[in-house]
Amino acid sequence: MRKVNQSKVSTSPQPKAKTLIPKKVTAVFGALVLSASILAACTGTSTSATGAATTSTATTVSTAAVTTPVKTTSADLVTFKKKDLSTEWSADSSTAIKLNGTTATVTGSGAKVSGSTVTISSAGTYVISGKLTDGQIVVNSTAEGDVHIVLNGASITNNDSAPIYIQEADNVIVTLQEGTENTLTDGANYVFADSSTDEPSAALFSKADLTINGTGTLNIDANYKDGITSKDDLKIVSGTFQIDAADDGIVGKDMVAIKDGTFTINAGGDGIKSTNDEATDKGFVAIADGTFTITATNDGIQAETALVADNGTYTITTGGGSAEAEPHTQEMPPGGFMGGGGTPPAKPGAANQGNTATPNSTTNQGSTANSTTNTAASSDASTSDTIVTANVATGSTQTASSAVSKSNATSNTAANSANATTTDSTDTSTSSDSAKALKAGTDLVINGGTFTIDAKDDSVHSNGSVTINGGSLKLTTGDDGMHAETTLSITAGTVDIVNSYEGLEGTTIDISGGDIHVVATDDGVNASEGTATDDATAEGDTTAQTTAATTDTAAITTAAAASTSTATTASATTAPTGTDDQATGSQPPAPPTGGMGGGGPEAAGNALLNISGGTLYVDAAGDGLDANGSIIMSGGTVIVNGPTDNGNGALDYDGTFEMTGGYLVSAGSSGMLQSTSDSSSQYSIAMSYSATQTAGTLVHLQDSAGNNVLTFAPSKDYQSIVISSPALTAGSYTLYSGGQSTGTATNGLYADGAYSGGTEVVSFDVTNNVTWLTESGISDSNPNGASGPGGGGGGRGMTPPDGTSGNASSTTDGASNTSTDSSTSSTK
Repeated sequence: MRKVNQSKVSTSPQPKAKTLIPKKVTAVFGALVLSASILAACTGTSTSATGAATTSTATTVSTAAVTTPVKTTSADLVTFKKKDLSTEWSADSSTAIKLNGTTATVTGSGAKVSGSTVTISSAGTYVISGKLTDGQIVVNSTAEGDVHIVLNGASITNNDSAPIYIQEADNVIVTLQEGTENTLTDGANYVFADSSTDEPSAALFSKADLTINGTGTLNIDANYKDGITSKDDLKIVSGTFQIDAADDGIVGKDMVAIKDGTFTINAGGDGIKSTNDEATDKGFVAIADGTFTITATNDGIQAETALVADNGTYTITTGGGSAEAEPHTQEMPPGGFMGGGGTPPAKPGAANQGNTATPNSTTNQGSTANSTTNTAASSDASTSDTIVTANVATGSTQTASSAVSKSNATSNTAANSANATTTDSTDTSTSSDSAKALKAGTDLVINGGTFTIDAKDDSVHSNGSVTINGGSLKLTTGDDGMHAETTLSITAGTVDIVNSYEGLEGTTIDISGGDIHVVATDDGVNASEGTATDDATAEGDTTAQTTAATTDTAAITTAAAASTSTATTASATTAPTGTDDQATGSQPPAPPTGGMGGGGPEAAGNALLNISGGTLYVDAAGDGLDANGSIIMSGGTVIVNGPTDNGNGALDYDGTFEMTGGYLVSAGSSGMLQSTSDSSSQYSIAMSYSATQTAGTLVHLQDSAGNNVLTFAPSKDYQSIVISSPALTAGSYTLYSGGQSTGTATNGLYADGAYSGGTEVVSFDVTNNVTWLTESGISDSNPNGASGPGGGGGGRGMTPPDGTSGNASSTTDGASNTSTDSSTSSTK
């Protein structure tokens, strides 16, 4: 689905960035002016459909925007010193602390007992064993040197504070003695010295650098807030951890560095996180290895700056899982700006959904010059993306606002065209907390490991870049599979996005390797420019900004309503002269109610999808590959099973699609059909069928010598297919439908075997870089009415290939068409 802008802002504190509300409001105003211009052009009755095509100004894009994938490893961020790794101690050189109910005994120097509190006041080694039913171990050492605590079968409970409270020390190392089980338990309420004090806040709380090593077990029942917290560095070398926390499981302010270990974390907040948002070289999470089972109400693993994982096994569930995700509001509803018609996106993998447009279902056809504005403002974002739709039949204007957050504050504004009156009601309630599985503020790098994720929010998210250099990821998500505000790079590994709203999303998406499988209820791959936000919004304080954005939008839409309220009602058979993005002579007779043809005048953004290697499979109910900018493909294999509705396209870009290498097959509906750009150096064909083809019906393309170019079985109903292959050269070809293959299919694509039994659809010669086809033969341009950049969607609301009027009562996918184009009847 086409997005004017993309914003993803988490509710936790994020790196500082500028607020872009004024720019967004400017964009809204520009869209409204454009809509008013379109309506003005449509007020006169026109019987001619021979307007000159708008000249495309798209320029060839380069890969200069593609940055080098981040190669950071955990070793680049943290060094484990010899003392961090050492677990050695001896009874002769250590102090023994024996816990006994409500008191304890100390054998050796450096520690003393006062009631049920044991205070360690100097550097040295302290071996703790036994059970303390309501007491505390305090470390308060002002001398230089390390405090080494050995938990040797210790159970410590404190009903109103932290069982272990490290107030001051040069460095503290906690060893989990081999073969022992140790337990820390706190109460649900802490008692502090005064109202200005909020520390400690964890069962194991340290204000000094803290390292945990050893092969023993540490069980933590944190009923107040966190399980383990260090206000400085936190390093975990090894051990087995069972943590149940009311809030966060493991917290390190300056860093959380994990070398190895086994972790089972159940958290009412975040599973693991680092919180320093003031220093760029701190606030990171670096994991070399380990086994992690994390169930968190909020984020699974969250870093204020970088999150790096080299290896390990991760099972992460956030927010109750993807099934708990709140419904998404469609950002560009059917009948919307620059494209209407069609039903909402079908669920991925589904066959034909019966894409019949229902009169009055989305366009208010019964009203005259009526203006309705619907604005959805998210409290999880600093701005509201507003899109304007021009209703040609009624002269009305509709505004749809992108819902970015999972919990949205929605304002509905009704403007009557007769008096141009606008009322505004804004709900500025805060959204639900972030529930992402892996989240970083700057760079998120996965170098290896096995990840199984079920997230209510994004599975992998960064406010900076995401880089996948290896590993195996199986992602089920209520929102994006992977989201990067800047660059999303995949160089290797296996990525299986089992279910998502959008699969891969970033300003620049660079795929140079890996095996990627995406299933999405909206766009499969979406290269879209992000929106920065400031600290206030990032922390959830969005009231002021949301109110400001809504107020500005309301003012503009009120003015727009006034300017368009006097527009003359246009007939459903009226077409504007000189329709944008239509080749001369191929313009359809008239656009019906429901939009002005696919993203015609929309300017290409700077977003980029660059594919140079790897395998990418997409099953999307919205757009398959969507670039609010351009696409470059120079290698790899891309298979797209796109939408069944005509409001989206298997390929959707605003700039150009430069095809110079690789293998592309893209099947879907025909209303928004786009192929590769004419400037591509590799040949492509784009076939439009007069009627919907049933899911699983083979498409077979061979050259004049009988050599196979493609045998493919789309997984969903389809009415168009785009093919580009190095094997496709200038020459003669025949396209077949149906039949069978003796080969083995991977994602529907047959790499071997013999094809037989199909029916010849069309024979043709490839002479141009892009060959447009119907059953009748070669078309001079896109038979659906679109050409070149700009979303291509001339088919939205335009005359379909079968020549029907395409009005609100006709089908949008050709499934019910009665007219048929001439085709050969020979059988392969």
